[in-house]
Amino acid sequence: MLVLEYKVKGKKHQYDAINEAIRTTQFIRNKAIRYWMDAPKEAKVNKIALNNYSTALRKKFKFVEELNSMACQSATERAWLAIDRFYQNCKKKVSGKKGYPRFQKDNRSVEYKTSGWSLNQVKRRITFTDKKGIGEVKLLGKWDIQTYPVKQIKRVRLLKKADGYYCQFCIDTDVKFESRIDDGEIGLDVGLEFFYSDSNGNHEENPRFLRKAEKAIKHAQRQIYKKEKGKNQRRKARQRYARKHLKVSRQRKEHALELARNVCKANALVAYEDLNVKGMVKNHCLAKSINDASWSLFRRWLEYFAAKFNSQVVAVNPRMTSQKCSDCGTIVKKSLSTRSHKCECGCELQRDVNAAINILNLAKARVGHTRSNSSGVGITTLVGVNLLEQILTVNEESPDFTTK
Repeated sequence: MLVLEYKVKGKKHQYDAINEAIRTTQFIRNKAIRYWMDAPKEAKVNKIALNNYSTALRKKFKFVEELNSMACQSATERAWLAIDRFYQNCKKKVSGKKGYPRFQKDNRSVEYKTSGWSLNQVKRRITFTDKKGIGEVKLLGKWDIQTYPVKQIKRVRLLKKADGYYCQFCIDTDVKFESRIDDGEIGLDVGLEFFYSDSNGNHEENPRFLRKAEKAIKHAQRQIYKKEKGKNQRRKARQRYARKHLKVSRQRKEHALELARNVCKANALVAYEDLNVKGMVKNHCLAKSINDASWSLFRRWLEYFAAKFNSQVVAVNPRMTSQKCSDCGTIVKKSLSTRSHKCECGCELQRDVNAAINILNLAKARVGHTRSNSSGVGITTLVGVNLLEQILTVNEESPDFTTK
C-alpha cells in the first residue's frame, strides 16, 4: 500500500462541510459501540451486523443519510476494529487493561472507499459527490495522483490537522525496489545521549526536538488560559499551541525517515534492538526523553526502507548487550552512568559502540534462521493493512499515517 497526502484548499463553507462529515463519522462510530454494548449476550455482533446497523442509522437520521454509504460503513468498521482488538487482547490474556472500546469525542477524519468522490482528469482537484456539500476542492502537493489508475485507489480520507485540512489516498500498488549503494553490515544501539551508535563507531546526535521547542510550547499553552472561554482569541491560542506540537511531530518523522533511508541504502544487513518502548516509558524520569527520541518511529521506517532496498533488518534481544565484551564475550558489569567499556582483554570502546557490535554479532548468528521483521514485512508494519489501522496510534497529529 502507498499513501499520498495533499493539503486541501477550499472555501469556508467547504471546511464547515468537512467538519460536519467528520462529526457524522464520530456519531456513527459511537452509536455502533453503544449498539454492541447494549446487545444481549446471545446475540453475536460482528462486522457485518455493524455494517447493517449503519444502514438503519441512515434511515433514521437525515444527517447520516447525507454522508456517503461507504463512508458510513468505514465509520462502523472503525468501531469493529476497537471491539475486535478488545476481543483479541482478552483471548491472548494480555496483562493489564484489555482496551475496552470507548466513545470517541475528538475524531479528526472521515474516510471514503471507492465511491462518494471523483478525481479531475487533468487538474489536482477532487470532488466529493455526497450530500454533505463539500464539493470540489484543490489538492496542494508534489505527488501526481493522476498517474495511478482510479481502480487502485482503495480509500480516500479527509483529515483535519492543526494547520488545515488534508486529503490522503491509499493506493494498492507494490513498493518499487531501489538498488543499494553498498552491501555493508551494521548494528544500531539507540540511546538518549546519542540517537544511535553504530557498530562502526559512529554516533548520530540526538536532535531533542521537543526539548528545544519546550519553552515556546509552554508559553503558547499559558496563553490559552489567559483568554476567556468561548471567545475567538482562545480558539486561536489553542490553534497556535497545536501547531507547535505538530511541527515537533513532523521534525521527528523527517529525521527518522532520513536516517533510516541512509542506513538501509548503504547496508544489506541492519541489526537493531527489539526494545519494549511501551514498558520503558512507564519510568516517569525518562518518559519524555524516550518519547522525544521516537525509537519506535525510527524502527518502522527501517522496516519500510529495508523492503524498498531489499535489505534485511533483524531485531535482537538487547539483554546484556551493554555488559558483554564484544571482543572476548566476558561480562563486564557497569552502571548506566559508566559510558565506556573496558575489559581485561584490552578492549576499550564507548559503551554504546560495544553494544552495537554485540547486536550485530547476534544478528549474524541468526542469519539463515527465522527472523522477526525481515525484509518485506516492514511495509504492513508502517502503512498498515488498510487506512482504518491508521487511527490506532496517534500520539501524533496523524499517527503513524505515512506518506510517500
